[in-house]
Amino acid sequence: MKKVELLNLKGEKVKDFKLNENVFDITPNDKVLYDAIILARASLRQGTHKTKNRSEVSGGGRKPWRQKGTGHARQGSIRAVQWVGGGNYGTPVPRDYSKKQNRKERQLAIKSALTEKANDKELIVVDNITLPTPKTKEMLNVLTTLNIQDKKVLIVVKELDENIILSSRNLSNVALITADEINVLDLVATNVVLATEEAIKAIEEVLA
Repeated sequence: MKKVELLNLKGEKVKDFKLNENVFDITPNDKVLYDAIILARASLRQGTHKTKNRSEVSGGGRKPWRQKGTGHARQGSIRAVQWVGGGNYGTPVPRDYSKKQNRKERQLAIKSALTEKANDKELIVVDNITLPTPKTKEMLNVLTTLNIQDKKVLIVVKELDENIILSSRNLSNVALITADEINVLDLVATNVVLATEEAIKAIEEVLA
């Protein structure tokens, strides 16, 4: 069974913490993980882009000049694509970018990402995250003590606390989520996962 050091906010080791091998010590499935990342990124796209084609722009009800004898190229409408103010050809129309992945694959992707973090020693588990005041300085002190102040950090807690929310929201390199919001995109987009003991147990309870 994989073990990590359980630290306090002073960076001191409290004890060895056992990670569930069914969540943090599997054989990562890169294909499923890649598909989950594509799915997550695709779901962020609105798909509301739209331009007008020649049937939707105004004007162009009649032929601009007769077919022959003018010296001009033949034209059927001033709203054809080659005219200024004409319609567009081959441009975007509204569409749904969302993709599908079954529940077992989504869970496998998350477990693969968590295993990668554990294997690369990018998972830090602390006994608790309790801040006395809702100040950015308090959170920055914690990150500095753990020597991760210059990295992209994903903080995972079991329940959100107002002091944690307010003290982390102004740090551009910090993302804060609860254990039930754990997702592939946040895991792969950050360098370090800082999780509480309760959060890890909550994740294991769902994924194991």
